[in-house]
Amino acid sequence: MNLLSALVWLVIIFFGSSYLITQTWTWGYRGKWTNINTYIPRRDLVFTEQELIKYDGSNPNLPIYLAIDGDVYDVTKGRMWYGYGGSYNHFAGRDAARAYVTGCFEDHLTHDLRGLSDAEINGVNHWKKFYANHHTYYRVGKVVHDPIDPKSPIP
Repeated sequence: MNLLSALVWLVIIFFGSSYLITQTWTWGYRGKWTNINTYIPRRDLVFTEQELIKYDGSNPNLPIYLAIDGDVYDVTKGRMWYGYGGSYNHFAGRDAARAYVTGCFEDHLTHDLRGLSDAEINGVNHWKKFYANHHTYYRVGKVVHDPIDPKSPIP
């Protein structure tokens, strides 16, 4: 019982010190492991592009989802940015992976990554990691895209 008591006090001191020094219980760490949704098991939701568009932030009763390179994330806690009228609303309700790296929010709001350089593909991967490791956003599923006609023009 003495060892158990010592371990309990050690844990209390560890987390108490963290809060006193960093004002967080996790020594300043703010990643996906501090998001409770990381630990809730759930089945992946599968969306078509047409189904995903209804989660664009225009309906305040629905969550806000965005997709990047096929992975769909719940960004509802960022409603002021991703919701209707928000500065990043153009990403909500769609897979706009290309626009993340090109910065073109009119013609490049598409998942079509054809013609991007290796550096731009790395940029898409950077944004995927951003959402995958975010402390409030979390992955909810994937979007299934219609095949891209190889003869269609590159955006």
